[in-house]
Amino acid sequence: MLEGWEWIIIGVVAIVIIMWGPAKIPQFAKALGQAKGEFNKASKEFNDAANSDAPAKPSAAKPAVALKSKDELLLETAQKLGIPTEGKTREQLSEEISVTVKSLGA
Repeated sequence: MLEGWEWIIIGVVAIVIIMWGPAKIPQFAKALGQAKGEFNKASKEFNDAANSDAPAKPSAAKPAVALKSKDELLLETAQKLGIPTEGKTREQLSEEISVTVKSLGA
């Protein structure tokens, strides 16, 4: 025979079916499962970062990008535009890049 707590569970399920209808229950369960998965993923990443002495690894969704200094970018841009770079200051290179880009755009 059913005991008190079993009747409570049956009553709650019946109320949920009446309130949302049988079509909404799978959607609710799916959303609940996705939320739990996201929470577990975030918890794992947090624990890994907290327990690790090394810096956090970049996410698999984002590719690792090598960061370049401003000077490296300036030199690379000048070389791609065919501007000689030897013996020139940053300001001179910037000015020549600006003039070259303006002349290419016109």
